[in-house]
Amino acid sequence: MEAGKQRLAGDTARAATCDEVKYLRCEARGLKEVVAEQTLELHLLKKA
Repeated sequence: MEAGKQRLAGDTARAATCDEVKYLRCEARGLKEVVAEQTLELHLLKKA
């Protein structure tokens, strides 16, 4: 009951599950790779 009351009161923070953390870490890794590739490509284009 108390958890329901807290959610209705606007307290929606909760701890992430292990699967959610793994998914977010994997997604972050992929995004970092994209940024690294784009940074290298930009660097090469500036040199050309």
